[in-house]
Amino acid sequence: MARRTLLTPAAEWVEIRSTPADWKKADPALLGTMLTQLHLIRAFEEEVLELAGEGLVHGPAHSSIGQEGGAVGSVVGLRATDQVNGSHRGHHQFLAKALRYIAPELDPREMFPDALRAMMHASLAEILGLEPGFGHGRGGSMHLRWAEAGAIGTNAIVGGGAPLAAGAAMAMQRAGTGDVAVSYFGDGAINIGSVLETMNLASAWNLPLIFFCENNLYAVATHIAETSRETRLSARGLGFGMPCFRVDGMDPLAVHLAMNEATTIARAGKGPVLIEAEVYRFFHQNGPLPGSAFGYRTKEEEAEWRARDPLTRLGREMVALKLISELDLQALRNRATGLMSALASELTEPVENRRQIRPALWPDTAFVDVGLRGDLPTHAPTMMAEEASFTGPMVERKFVDAIADGLHRRFETDPRLVIMGEDIHRLKGGTNGATRGLAAAFPDRVLGTPISEAAFAGLAGGLAMDGRYRPIVEFMYPDFMWVAADQVFNQIGKARHMFGGTTNVPLVLRSKIAMGTGYGSQHSLDPAGVFATSPGWRIIAPSSPFDYIGLMNAALKGEDPVLVIEHVDLYQRMGNIPADNLDYVIPLGCAKVVRPGSALTILSYSAMIHRAREAVEAAGIDAEIIDLRTLDRASLDWETIGTSIRKTNNVLIVEQGARGTSYGGMLADEIQRSFFDWLDQPIERVHGREASPTISKVLERAAFAGAYEVGKGLIRVMAGKARPVDTGFLETLS
Repeated sequence: MARRTLLTPAAEWVEIRSTPADWKKADPALLGTMLTQLHLIRAFEEEVLELAGEGLVHGPAHSSIGQEGGAVGSVVGLRATDQVNGSHRGHHQFLAKALRYIAPELDPREMFPDALRAMMHASLAEILGLEPGFGHGRGGSMHLRWAEAGAIGTNAIVGGGAPLAAGAAMAMQRAGTGDVAVSYFGDGAINIGSVLETMNLASAWNLPLIFFCENNLYAVATHIAETSRETRLSARGLGFGMPCFRVDGMDPLAVHLAMNEATTIARAGKGPVLIEAEVYRFFHQNGPLPGSAFGYRTKEEEAEWRARDPLTRLGREMVALKLISELDLQALRNRATGLMSALASELTEPVENRRQIRPALWPDTAFVDVGLRGDLPTHAPTMMAEEASFTGPMVERKFVDAIADGLHRRFETDPRLVIMGEDIHRLKGGTNGATRGLAAAFPDRVLGTPISEAAFAGLAGGLAMDGRYRPIVEFMYPDFMWVAADQVFNQIGKARHMFGGTTNVPLVLRSKIAMGTGYGSQHSLDPAGVFATSPGWRIIAPSSPFDYIGLMNAALKGEDPVLVIEHVDLYQRMGNIPADNLDYVIPLGCAKVVRPGSALTILSYSAMIHRAREAVEAAGIDAEIIDLRTLDRASLDWETIGTSIRKTNNVLIVEQGARGTSYGGMLADEIQRSFFDWLDQPIERVHGREASPTISKVLERAAFAGAYEVGKGLIRVMAGKARPVDTGFLETLS
């Protein structure tokens, strides 16, 4: 018979419940502060539901009524410099942290301070989508952020905030402040891949991060027993070696005690902790009706949980301890509801027998696109350089070695830089050598990651938004962005705009196009078209070693997320870079004429610049080739593009990748809108086929565009101008 040994987890799993002794020992000021916060949050949520019932909340109103005990108990002991983020049901989390910042102590018998009133006003305005809100109305109910108070954003994507909180925790860890980050999420989110990836990453890197799971039993209408065999969800953390606590979330003091233990662990540098708080939302997923009205909960179950209301529990205990009277409790309740009624009156006005939003409080519609990206940085003229006009000594370097040289120089001069990705610290600079020498020179700033793109991309996003560090992320292949798509597009790309245009995201994401390498459909994407049609990102695609260093230097001086596209065809290509000055910049938004001409304008980027030149010179056409270099809408160099089009009246857009994810489709549309009167014929395009490149060598080559396809494009575009080209040159192109 096999020998059996009972294994134990690497960390403790503890259930915490308060005792009468805990209540007697508790600081009366702590209890009074929690009681006041609970009543303020409850009154706030009730007013939101009332406004929603009148149709004045545009979109959902995810009430936290019933769950306030978890948020208040967990936040009341935090520092102002600790940071929290939360879920779509996050009003209570945001308000608890903001109240803690505004008034660390609140006496339940006293009037509310003016600063508290102003914060509640801005919070309600934000939920109503109004200009006085924290995000000028853009964030609404699900995207509440007040960085000054340590409330770094609630999140509409289930589980989407956990990787971002890990980034905040890393900033704290590296700064050595002893602060912690707290990420709130629900029972549904604990099954999300990015949350589990982040738990693993936070444990591996020993981050001061507290995962706070509000287990309210239902993900919308689905009970946890239907989705998880182990319904004690704190068990999940044991697999990652982190201490886990299970606590009655309807008891604010018990939550406070659990949080004290968790923060002690995290502040001591012992890594992350998971807390599961058992709570219950008194209403449906959205709106003012209970779950029983929709048939997925019983009225009996709801009544049982209502009897455990955290406001009632804390009030009863304080009365029993003679810390407050029943009359004081009612007076506190009246002050809280009166405050919210007054604030709602300031944001609305009566019209006949109903209320409406005061028209003057809506944001100006001209604000709709403001803040998608920050302003491009300005550069001293002496710092700017172009290869064609550079007068200093030059050395010849491979493209991939120039990447490593440029990164090494930037790490020498900017201690804020951190780079992370899979295997970048091994194999003499990752799988291609682009990070050669970095790990040896800067071991604490070159971080090899688990295969967890969602976790480390989101962590980098949170690190960037913290503002103390500038992360560089490497995706080994751009196809992997789909694994991290929520973090890349919903979080990093949208953050600045979503939170009112005030949030910088200084992050660089490097990845490579690997068409022609035989890696098949899931490793061969050109990501330019996907990123160019997604808000918030800037994009650079250098075609030479000199341009790579200059553009990367510019990208690392900005405050926006920047995608840097590299190409495997360029890695071994030789080119000149300055021998002793790697600090120059090529500003984003500056295209380059790499070959002047008058018969045709060719617009391209990255390795296809060289394929286009090869085809043009083989065909003997007087074509002007423009290297776009920066590809996002906001950074396109329309002056250079327009000057060429007005001269040639003829445009060919050249790219390598698949038609479906094409960059050229967007670019062609923008050109015809701006330069239609200058075009003698429709814009022609060269691109790959609809299918992604596959493993078969001949099918792979048939799927993407190269010099031969550019040559055929030249024949088409010149035929349209009644200037036929001898097709014999095609035989010289591969």
